[in-house]
Amino acid sequence: MNEAGYLEELASKLFKIKKQIPLPMFKDKRVYVFAADHGVVQNGVSAYPKNVTYQMVLNYFKGGAGINVFARHMGLKFFVVDSGVDYDFEDNPSLIKMKVGYGTKDFSMGPAMTREEAITCIEYGMKVAKKAISQGADLLVIGDKGIGNTTTATAIFASFGFDVNKITDIGTPIPPSSVIKKRNIVKKALKINRPNPNDPIDVLSKVGGYCIGQMAGFILEAFKNKVPVVIDGFPTTAGFYLAYKINERVLDYAFFGHLSKVKGHKVILDSLGVRPILDLDMRLGEGTGAALSVYLIEAAIKYFNFKNEKVIS
Repeated sequence: MNEAGYLEELASKLFKIKKQIPLPMFKDKRVYVFAADHGVVQNGVSAYPKNVTYQMVLNYFKGGAGINVFARHMGLKFFVVDSGVDYDFEDNPSLIKMKVGYGTKDFSMGPAMTREEAITCIEYGMKVAKKAISQGADLLVIGDKGIGNTTTATAIFASFGFDVNKITDIGTPIPPSSVIKKRNIVKKALKINRPNPNDPIDVLSKVGGYCIGQMAGFILEAFKNKVPVVIDGFPTTAGFYLAYKINERVLDYAFFGHLSKVKGHKVILDSLGVRPILDLDMRLGEGTGAALSVYLIEAAIKYFNFKNEKVIS
């Protein structure tokens, strides 16, 4: 009898990864926020200008963002990956410099990046995960920061056949007229760039973002090393989806931390047949929902071990 409901499903998934009884508790939990600028933001698809991206990253270093609060609460080591912010940051213990470029190009006018840059994104993301795992990381949480990121994520999902009308929503608070503009920009980008849905690298290069590509590589490397990854909201799920299109087996190592308030997120998660751990109507991004879900993942481990200890004894 499944007395603990979804908690037992979480534990069962972890057991398939770890294949140990008792399941080990995590010793090195980490959250990585991938940050980059998106050229499409010049079309007025966000409530904020692109310089807010680097300002938010600077705020992370001060510990002043929601993800800082939740990372501290959950005992997560915190890192920011500069995937492609239009700013040069000074060295910081929390900063990982993996800049591919100073923001992507406006994909409503042509490809967001070159194919070579798209491949570099994947490679850089893999490099970040590989180093984390070599240092002992056994649970990886990912988040995303970048003004315009929900527009980029929408374009990626639309490239793979999802209905633009069903997945376009606000990320930052914008009026209905801006949502319509956002939807039309994505449709224009698909028409101009014609991303190939059978080639995830082509999709990334045509309408993607540096941060999203690096998240895809990060997830692929985590899978390779059998380390579970907790996915956050809509843009982060776009990174997962690119990885999934490269290797569908990454789904076995992914936990979906929460259901974002962005309406397209449910459409994507339903298509994957997965259930988010939390549903708190959050739009914070930055990995906040994923970080909070770690509490329940760890509770699932403790209950699994308690239950199996009773059976063995």
